[in-house]
Amino acid sequence: MTTRVTLHDGAEIDVEIEGDGPAVLLPVNPRPVEGPQAEEMRKWGADPALGRTLIDGLADRFTVVAFDYEGHVLAQPKPDTLTPANVAADVLAVADAAGADRFAYYGYSWLALSGLQLAVRTDRLSALVMGGYPPIGGPYAAMLAVTTATHTMATDPAPEEPDGEPGEPGDWSKVKVTMTPGQTQQFVTLYEELRGFDDLAVQSRVTCPRLCFAGSADVIQYDERWGGVIVDIAGPFTGRRDEMESLGWEVRVLDGLDHTGAMQPGAVLPVLRPWLESRLPARVS
Repeated sequence: MTTRVTLHDGAEIDVEIEGDGPAVLLPVNPRPVEGPQAEEMRKWGADPALGRTLIDGLADRFTVVAFDYEGHVLAQPKPDTLTPANVAADVLAVADAAGADRFAYYGYSWLALSGLQLAVRTDRLSALVMGGYPPIGGPYAAMLAVTTATHTMATDPAPEEPDGEPGEPGDWSKVKVTMTPGQTQQFVTLYEELRGFDDLAVQSRVTCPRLCFAGSADVIQYDERWGGVIVDIAGPFTGRRDEMESLGWEVRVLDGLDHTGAMQPGAVLPVLRPWLESRLPARVS
């Protein structure tokens, strides 16, 4: 079933609802990417059908509520309003449209940190899964620096564009910024709102069952165009694992995987599905 949901700025998003059982919200694209974009994704080790594969891997046991939130904000940018509170409100609007009074949520990367923001704003979560972003020790300052630099390059792309042949997949020094200023500004807005956010201080407000995971090689070194910033996702998972577990998180570290590798269905489903099955009882007919 497909329905349309009005978000905080009046824009609408398509929501796909499939399966039967406890509700699981997935901010993923239910339609496989095709054409040249799909080929480029494969070069970087990404599955063009990532969202569809996750949905199909869960829908026989859960009611999967899928909505391509990242694709939506890129298509209809929210440069001044993509705040944590508004993202949480959008997710709740999707849950309302699906008739899910209580629901689990899985997000990856910035959609994972959005899950934490959701968890501190509602008591409707039956479970929370954060992939590719730590629940404590998150690199908020580094991400603000990267997104600000990206916005600067999108606004004035002429200086400092990389020359020569394209780099190998994963070589951020050769990546050209192709997003518009509106697209990049919204992520600056998001991380500006998170400036000074104390993820450790809010842990007592996250009361649902919770799981976090990341690849052990999830560290990105940006070159001088991005201010030489290091975004270290893996560090908190390895260095503060005991602390995370003491705060109620179940922690998985996926050996050898980087940020892209740890978000692929072949890595996610073996972690996500059994854990959700263990935490969300099946509906009794």
